[in-house]
Amino acid sequence: MDNNTSDTKDTLVQILSPQRLRGKVAVITGGARGIGAATARVFAENGAHVVIADILNEVGTSLAESIGGRYIQCDVSKEEEVESAVKVAVEWKGRLDIMFNNAGIAGFGGSITNIRMDQMMTLLAINLHGVVHGIKHAARTMIAGKRGGTIICSSSSAAIMGGLASHSYTMSKEAILGLARSTACELGVHGIRVNCISPHGERGSLLRGRGGRLEDVAQAVLFLASDESGFVTGHNLVIDGGYTSAFSQMSFIYND
Repeated sequence: MDNNTSDTKDTLVQILSPQRLRGKVAVITGGARGIGAATARVFAENGAHVVIADILNEVGTSLAESIGGRYIQCDVSKEEEVESAVKVAVEWKGRLDIMFNNAGIAGFGGSITNIRMDQMMTLLAINLHGVVHGIKHAARTMIAGKRGGTIICSSSSAAIMGGLASHSYTMSKEAILGLARSTACELGVHGIRVNCISPHGERGSLLRGRGGRLEDVAQAVLFLASDESGFVTGHNLVIDGGYTSAFSQMSFIYND
């Protein structure tokens, strides 16, 4: 059996397995609660070894212990701490397959005419620079490992549709989309895929009585992390129940 046939067989086994990430090693920033925590649980249920990187030490440690993972304190605005989180994965399991750049903050509202630049820079340091740090050090490790990998970044429906969040938050999340596309272009030659997710939240949906849930987002991240999305890169997977695609208040025109 040649190497290509063997690789194809291994990929099929991964896809057909009930554990879609069996044996893979993942780092999740902002993994102690919310989307990050839900994703950490789903990853572990699907056979992944998960490193949770967060600033919530007690919650993060407890979650890591409950899923057989590892926890490291990590402020993503500090490049050296993101680098350390990646090193924990490599020292623990000898590789890195999945990087989920999830950490972020909501920031502050207010008029553009009164925006405080110091507050905006603090938000960008976490929401945008943190993603740059994550892609940089995950890519370095994945290139050295010569096995490819997948990098997933958290954007938002606010990056697609105006009026859903503050100016600074909207700017940070839209910048992430551009960064993901450009890095997908560079890293594809190494077999590294870079994609985004854009959740919308609990309110607003074309699906009557159905809002967004953490589990919905976690399952979307699972898809992008798994071999099932092996030909998907430079993509933004919007998880919004169709909210940013259509205006439902005129749906009465479809009634007979």
